[in-house]
Formats: sequence, C-alpha cells, structure tokens
Amino acid sequence: MLKYLGDQPDQPDQEKGTASRLEEIDDLASPTLSEDHHGSNREKTLPNLEPAMEPENERDLTILLEQKIEGLEKRIGYLERIVKVSQILNSTLSVEPLLQIIIQAATELTNTEACSIMLIDKHTGELRFAEATGGATEALKKVSVPLDNSIGGWVVRKDRPLLIRDAKNDPRWHRGVDETTDFETRSILGVPLKVRDQVIGVLEVVNKKSEDGFNQDDIQIATTLSAQAAIAIENARLLDELQQAYRELSQLDQIKGDFVSIASHELRTPLAVILGYATFLRDNVTGQASEQLEIVLSSAIRLRSLIDDMVNLRHIQTNEVQLERSMFSLRQLVLDVTQEFSELVLGKRQIITTKFVPNDSPLNIEADRQKIYLVLANLISNSIKFTPEGGRIHVNVELKGFKYWLNVIDTGIGIPKSEYAHIFNQFYQVEPSLTRKYQGMGLGLSIAKGMVEVHKGRIWVESVVGKGSNFSVVLPSAPDVEVL
Repeated sequence: MLKYLGDQPDQPDQEKGTASRLEEIDDLASPTLSEDHHGSNREKTLPNLEPAMEPENERDLTILLEQKIEGLEKRIGYLERIVKVSQILNSTLSVEPLLQIIIQAATELTNTEACSIMLIDKHTGELRFAEATGGATEALKKVSVPLDNSIGGWVVRKDRPLLIRDAKNDPRWHRGVDETTDFETRSILGVPLKVRDQVIGVLEVVNKKSEDGFNQDDIQIATTLSAQAAIAIENARLLDELQQAYRELSQLDQIKGDFVSIASHELRTPLAVILGYATFLRDNVTGQASEQLEIVLSSAIRLRSLIDDMVNLRHIQTNEVQLERSMFSLRQLVLDVTQEFSELVLGKRQIITTKFVPNDSPLNIEADRQKIYLVLANLISNSIKFTPEGGRIHVNVELKGFKYWLNVIDTGIGIPKSEYAHIFNQFYQVEPSLTRKYQGMGLGLSIAKGMVEVHKGRIWVESVVGKGSNFSVVLPSAPDVEVL
C-alpha cells in the first residue's frame, strides 16, 4: 500500500539500508494523534483497530470495543476539524491570509513544528516559497527550488506524497532552505497541491513532534487538507489576477480620460484661430479661393464638433455633467434643430417632417436646453446619415401626463435586434471599422443616452433591417417628475 512513499530516487536496493532510507507506509503502525478530546497537546497512541488475537472473555471484548470507539471518535474529530478548515478556506478570498490559515491548520492537525507552501512559478517552472511558518521572509521567497533533485520537485513530478524520516541524509533535500531560515529540518512529509489534474505546488509539514514520527493519519490528513487548500489557493489567485486586470483597465481608462481632456483643451485654441481666419478670408475673397476656404471652414467646424463630442462624453463618464435648467419650448427647439439640418436633408433629397401633440401648445419643459439640443441633434443627424437618398425622417413630440415622448423615425438601413444593447456604447459601430461607408466616431448615440439619463429620462430603439428605425426618448417635464 503506497510503497512509493518509501522509495529512494534512482538508487539500487543495497543503498536503502542507510540511515537516510525512507520508511514505507506499511511499516507505520499505531498512528499517533496530536490532540485528545480536550484539545491538549498530550500525545496518545491509538491501538490497532484489529485485535492480535480473539478476546478470551467478555471483559477483553468490552475493552477492545472501547478502544475501537475511541479511535473512531478521534478520527471523526479530525474530520470535523478539516471540514471547519475547509469552510474557512472557502470564505477567504485573499491569497496571503489564505496561505497563513493553511499552514497553521497543517501544523496543528499533523502535530509538526513547521509547514511551508511552495507554488510553481508560471514563468520559470521552478518552485518558490509562497508562505512558511513564522511568515515567508523576503529572503525565503527569493529561494527557488528546482523540480529536479529536490523533495518538492519529486512530489510535483510524481504527483504523489513523499515521507522522509532523515532529511539531512537524503540527496534530494535542498539545504539552502535551512541556511536561509536558520531552521533544522529532521523529517518531512510533502503532498502535492492539485487542481483539476494539474499540480500547482507542494504542501510540506516538517519535524513531527512525537517520537514515533509521521504515521498514516498524518499522510491522510495532509492529503485531504492539500486537496481543499489547492482549490482555495487557485480561486484566490484567479481572483487576484482578475482584480489586477480591473486595476490596469481602470488606469488605462484614467489615462484615456486625461488624454481626451488635455487634447481637447489644447486643440480648441488653435482651432478657434483657424475658424476665425478662415471665416474672415472667405468673406473677403472670391472665385476658386473662396470655394477652397469653404472646404477648410467646413472641415474645421467638423473637427470642433468632434472635440465637443469627446468633451461631453468625458463629462458623462466622470459624472461631471452640470445641468443649467431653464424653462423653454421643446416645440421650438425641435423646429430649430430640424432647420439647422435642412441643407443636409436637401442635399440628400430627403424629407423631414414634424408633429406636435397637442399642436397648439409650446410644450414647455424645465431642463438644460443645450443638453436636450445635443440629444435631438445627435438623433436627427444619425437618422440622416443612415437613411439613403430620397428617404423620410419624422420627429414626433407628444405630452403624456407630465412626460414628453419624443420619437425620431426614419426609413434608413435599420439595426439588427442583436445590436440593440450595443449601439449606445461609446465608439461602437454596427458595421466593421475597416469596411464601413458611414463617417463618424460612434459617439453620437452614447452622448444622447448620457444626456437623457442625466435628466432622469429613458432612451431606446426599435428597428427593422432594411426598413428603418424608431428612436424613443421619454423626458420628465420638470425635475420632480419620475419617469418609469
């Protein structure tokens, strides 16, 4: 039974008689437990559960049964403690506290002087100390244990427990560990830490305190504990990696935000100069030069619009949007926005219409006019862009109770239902970026959504591919109106 625990590595049989030979598990009789029922550290040897001979009388039978019951009770006590340790491990999500709990439990349950945990370094493939009794010092963490010619490496490669009663005389013992920690290793029991058929490290308990040395109970306890510990360690490591990834993403997002803020600020000043001179020159020259200046001015205006979009998006992301509320006519705002896009609509031979309910009302709303303008402008611009020549765009505003229902409906290319949840994301484009035919950075709908939500409103889309889309917005008529 488990005779490999007593084998020396790659040595002939005649060399196994030395003082450093490993003890076979079959030779381990009378297993020793570290605690009695009262939790004391007094050592007590359990008798073998099987009698050497048949009991001669009823009294001998009673004594034998009592001994068996006592042994079973102690084993049950160990199992209960292992279950409690397992519950603690499963509720601990940080790696360092988790490792400390494991080594403390291992030394107590096996009644040993020390315990260490070595994990496989994913980069070098060597074993490195992750924790040890008394705390893994920085010097100990720098010690690397090779997988070849080491006790820990043997456990990893063979994927088996290993018991050594005389560590100093075993050629696999890594003496640098004792030199680093000023600790004397006499005997050692190592078991693999294994997750889903993959060994991730080694749990070692060192120097059994009892004179009888390690026994079968110690091997069973260490193996059971290592199985629970390995899963907990791997889960904690995965959680740490995930948290680190989130921290890195957060840092990247902060860098991106800072870049947008700085770039937009630095670009606005020279862009204002370009716009001013382009406008002045256009008004004072004629002919071909005037047409070229018109192109320059149009491009500068478009660049300013992109900068404004990035600034607005940054404010939305950082919850820095400040509302400057006032009472204004939503009807008039819709008419003003549609008029601004009239030349673009005419150029594509499209038709844009409006409808207001009730028709005789100014449809006053208390909100931030500039931000509601951005909502309307982005939705109408989006519809114009994705509606082919000769198509129709309709803007409908209706007062229902104390809420305004705004719809921008078009006969454009439509949006697949699978994209509904993504089109309001920043920089998102339905069509592939390398083959798309429509201009834009994918910020318009994201900005519209942000401005609607900062007013405690809602926005969504319904669409049929090839027939058109209907963007719906619900806005409260005043700040104290709740939108459901």
